[in-house]
Amino acid sequence: MADKHLIKKYSNRRLYDTNTSQHITLEGIRSLIIAGNDVEIVDDTTGEDLTRPLLLQIIADQEQGGRPMLDSTFLMRLIRLYGNPMQEMMGEYLLKSFDSFASQHAALQEQMRLSMTALPLTTIQDIAASNMKAWKAMQDAMLGKKSSDKDTE
Repeated sequence: MADKHLIKKYSNRRLYDTNTSQHITLEGIRSLIIAGNDVEIVDDTTGEDLTRPLLLQIIADQEQGGRPMLDSTFLMRLIRLYGNPMQEMMGEYLLKSFDSFASQHAALQEQMRLSMTALPLTTIQDIAASNMKAWKAMQDAMLGKKSSDKDTE
């Protein structure tokens, strides 16, 4: 079972993981969460819960680089819901939808794992060899090589 990490934010803006007795970055907190750990982030001086704002900062940082998950249309629709009578219901709906997605994803991963363990190793090796032959043939075709050229390589 994953741990819950208590993170303290000091007045100098540094973050400290009380579980490991080490300073931690936002990227480190992100890694903890990805590994399945829960976090609680509090201001060391006031005890104020800073978990939500810092998690939102991690999401904002992730959205800035790479492939964003939340496009502008989705974000504008989300902003429009704030103050709307449906705000609370929408939050619950999104949470339940995400939980359902995560459950389905876990079931699919388990099915894939079981199907891979059910195949004998020789079958997996045969599939890999066949894929390599197909890949080689595609490369040869793209490079303009003829099948008789393979023997002279």
